[in-house]
Amino acid sequence: MRTILLLLLISLPTYSKSPITHETMWLMKRVGAPAPSPDGAWIVFPVTEPAYDLKDTVSDLWLVPANQSSPPRRLTHTKAAESAVHWSPDSKSIAFSTKREGDEDAQIYILSLSGGEAARLTQSPGGAAGPKFSPDGKSILFSTQAKDRTIHKYNARVYDSFPVRNWDHWLDESTPRLHVRSLTAGAKERDLLSGTGLAASPGFNGAGSDSGADLQPVWSPDSSSIVFIATTNHNASAYAPVLTQLYQVPAAGGEPKRITAGKDSYANPYFSPDGALYAIEEKNTPKVYSLSRIVRITASAAHPVTASLDRSITTFAVHGSTLYALGEEHGHEKLFAFPAQGGPAMPALLMTSGTYFNLAIPAKAAQPALYANFESAISPSEIVRIDPVTGGHQRLTSFNTAAASGIDWLPARHFWFTSKAGRKIHNMITLPPAFDPIKKYPLVVFIHGGPHTMSRDQFHQRWNVHLLASPGYVILTTNYTGSTGFGEAFSQAIQGDPLKTPGEEINQAVDEALKQFPFIDGTRMAAGGASYGGHLANWLQATTTRFKCLYAHAGLINLESQWGTSDTIYHREINNGGPVWEQGPVWRTQNPIRYAANFKTPILLTAGERDFRVPLNQTLENWSVLQRLRIPSRLIVFPDENHWILKGENNRFFYQQLLAWLAQHFI
Repeated sequence: MRTILLLLLISLPTYSKSPITHETMWLMKRVGAPAPSPDGAWIVFPVTEPAYDLKDTVSDLWLVPANQSSPPRRLTHTKAAESAVHWSPDSKSIAFSTKREGDEDAQIYILSLSGGEAARLTQSPGGAAGPKFSPDGKSILFSTQAKDRTIHKYNARVYDSFPVRNWDHWLDESTPRLHVRSLTAGAKERDLLSGTGLAASPGFNGAGSDSGADLQPVWSPDSSSIVFIATTNHNASAYAPVLTQLYQVPAAGGEPKRITAGKDSYANPYFSPDGALYAIEEKNTPKVYSLSRIVRITASAAHPVTASLDRSITTFAVHGSTLYALGEEHGHEKLFAFPAQGGPAMPALLMTSGTYFNLAIPAKAAQPALYANFESAISPSEIVRIDPVTGGHQRLTSFNTAAASGIDWLPARHFWFTSKAGRKIHNMITLPPAFDPIKKYPLVVFIHGGPHTMSRDQFHQRWNVHLLASPGYVILTTNYTGSTGFGEAFSQAIQGDPLKTPGEEINQAVDEALKQFPFIDGTRMAAGGASYGGHLANWLQATTTRFKCLYAHAGLINLESQWGTSDTIYHREINNGGPVWEQGPVWRTQNPIRYAANFKTPILLTAGERDFRVPLNQTLENWSVLQRLRIPSRLIVFPDENHWILKGENNRFFYQQLLAWLAQHFI
């Protein structure tokens, strides 16, 4: 009998899965946003095939039939990426922006789906972006940046108002422009904003408020005009919120007309198939955060559509009498449905894992065909078709499924606890490969940035929880007070309390995890994060010694000098209860550097030299304090990175250093 059993065991198939490596993670294909044809027959989407050397990275457009009658096929075959795909109204051609041989900057190209090469449409100095066919198919709209091309003998930057930097670059005098060009052979483009009073305003700009600002233009259904967003107080950003309004300009040119009233901010204008105009609205209040809600714009007012849902909307589209929207909730991005005229949220999908993003609906489809990207922490992004009737989705692409199936990883475990302040706090646990509940594992706390975002069930290259778990660690992520996806009041509750309560909740989450999961070794724990997560890591440095080590990327150490050197300052003043010179209590009681005498925990500091959001001076100040106090610490500066570590080899080195740092202190 023993021989028979042994033979049976030997004959059983074996399944070999391996822990995720940086190479496996980094080389996953990156599937972009779906662009369905107006007739609903086809989906175009970009796919990037990454490499560690940027010159070896390939990005092309792919095409898949919506009915899956054939597998996806590559549409373009160039190394330069294509962006902002837009279909012609007859579903026969696509337009996109790309930089091809002979182009100094990205230009607009049109590709017929019947075959042949893409034809360049524009030769705009400085480049062209965001093409959109007019509904009648006769013209195309695109955006450019108007720049002062005067050559000077001196080399200097001159400014008369804030801001002077954005994210990773110094600002110049560029301003966004809208152009319309007839598709008739030999036609010339028209600059719709040149010579207008709006564009001449010293505070004029678009979303993003930098040299690449986006006006988010859309055609009116009759092709006679364009609706777009713009701000006229960009130059007041040092002392006031920058607000964007909706404007309308004739396609033939003329002075744009503002079509929204009041002092709220609007973005992402969208015309539904029946001609109704919608937009995302953010209320301008004294609060540090406002939900993104959908409103329907008429000549008289902005009418609420999603007011019944206490969640922020990310993307949306209308089919028939229903508005479908993706919104943040409890670590997911879920599908919600509303009456298009406004009303209560209706059941759409039951979602217990993953997140949707980039929702799109064919403009002329008879049935409500919804397309989006879907991913989870154990499933890299793919294109899916969502069926709100059956309540599920069908995968249209499988670029990463084979690679993902070979990884030893488990879905996130969700748990909640009630904080000392009485708030329900959501958390996720990521388990290590070859997980054995009988064993004991070190705990690594990863703190998300923002703070107005959330830890979600998603596949991430910059901060991959399974890669952090790969040496045999349990990873804890907590959606502390201030996170999104838990209601507007929850996000606003961080105002006047930027570090103390979230830091306490991180510690409470650790306590709760130790209670609920006996496989966590409470004697070997580390914590850290990036951006606001780095801020909280430095706050933990100031307030606890329970962790063996800490790590902070782009972390604030000094509220006061951060206010004075960051590219954005006004919202920090709002959050901290007034300008820094008034020295309100937050500036004094929740500033990590003021507690330097308490610093004792070894910490790894990393930063990008081109980071202007949390400038390098923050990390250098922290490093000076640590070295003065003789606290074991390591400083890593990436000269060619910004707020994020985006280059392949830099990212690999970062993970090597972080995992080595953790291993050193878990011994």
